[in-house]
Amino acid sequence: MEGDTFSGLGNGGGTQVDSKVLQTFQKSFVQVQNILDQNRLLINEINQNHESKIPDNLSRNVGLIRELNNNIRRVVDLYGDLSSSFAKSMDISSEGDSMGGGSMKSGQKRIRHG
Repeated sequence: MEGDTFSGLGNGGGTQVDSKVLQTFQKSFVQVQNILDQNRLLINEINQNHESKIPDNLSRNVGLIRELNNNIRRVVDLYGDLSSSFAKSMDISSEGDSMGGGSMKSGQKRIRHG
């Protein structure tokens, strides 16, 4: 199932660049999922500590919330890197199509029938 994550992308050409890009995406998504799983555990612990109203537990929440914030920053950075990688891969894959596709579509929108 993991290998099917990106089966819908590309032309089916399977070039080495496509494979590298997909591996990078998959690695990043796995990292993001691991961080989000960790965040879920942190949030559960923070909630339990808060509900307990025990001073030591409440004090511990300060560090847990810092860790949660750092994890969120890491997720944002990973998604930013993914976005850049995706944009670069789309630029590379569309270099061969620069004569067609986009310019024709915008031209078609201007045509009026009727």
